[in-house]
Amino acid sequence: MKPGIEWRQPRAAVENEQFADDLHAALSRIPKAISPKYFYDEVGSRLFEQICDLPEYYPTRTELALLQTHAADMAAQFGERVQLVEYGAGALRKVRLLLDAIPRDNLQFVPVDISGPHLLSACDGLAGDYPGLAIHPLVADFTRQHALPACVEGSRRVGFFPGSSIGNFTPAEADAFLRLAAAELAGGGLLIGIDLVKDEDVLHAAYNDVEGVTAAFNMNLLDRARKELGAEFPTDGFQHLAFYNPAYRRIEMHLRAIRPLELQLGGEIYVFNEGETLHTEHSHKYTVEGFQALAARAGFKPGKVWTDPNHWFAVLWLEA
Repeated sequence: MKPGIEWRQPRAAVENEQFADDLHAALSRIPKAISPKYFYDEVGSRLFEQICDLPEYYPTRTELALLQTHAADMAAQFGERVQLVEYGAGALRKVRLLLDAIPRDNLQFVPVDISGPHLLSACDGLAGDYPGLAIHPLVADFTRQHALPACVEGSRRVGFFPGSSIGNFTPAEADAFLRLAAAELAGGGLLIGIDLVKDEDVLHAAYNDVEGVTAAFNMNLLDRARKELGAEFPTDGFQHLAFYNPAYRRIEMHLRAIRPLELQLGGEIYVFNEGETLHTEHSHKYTVEGFQALAARAGFKPGKVWTDPNHWFAVLWLEA
């Protein structure tokens, strides 16, 4: 860890206990479903970085192009002095384009992520490339209450939530997150990426890549359960399933049992029938107007919007 990075060490035992509790709950409900946040251990985070570079996966390159073209205009919405909070920070790739557009002396950067080792590694790299930047990484589930460092006097707190990750939330979860963000960003704002409604074939290819990286990313949740929680199940018992559900305007990812099987976790046995699934992720697709209305109900005031020529993706500025 490089000097100048204020680091808060995660508590692994507490994280594993929460994972176990949530997995028990997921396997007990009908239909079985768990939050996608458990994809993102160190292995899962690396796999997601690989997904972002796949030719089928358009969101990353499309959003990067928007940031490269409009970063100065986006940063101009922030104000002169900024505490920039990146939710679900990951590899800290996209935020660099914003950091380049903000005077370093006027900036605090607070990356927030649930995967501690991955975040620390990314912050080390960022500190080397941006000497003098005040970096305060925070290991936390950003969808729950968390304590951000105090802003420097005269700064506005601005959130950055790229990658269309808001689409992984149910409508109720998205509303809850936006309300939380509106409260902690009061007086500042939120720069957020959203994936737009588009042709189903484009969506299907993005979540069923020919290299199988997305499948490995999905299956890694079960690998985590085995390694971290001692779960027992047939290693060849599940397969990756991803499809577009037009009724909800969302891609769904599942782990599907290919035959009747049992999964044992902490002394409990959970039965899967053939074809039964554990729903691991959904990715909602929005219209700009529909998302602005959702944000307005949560306490934001819609601002500028940047979209690509295909209208596949949008980055929105929301005043808090």
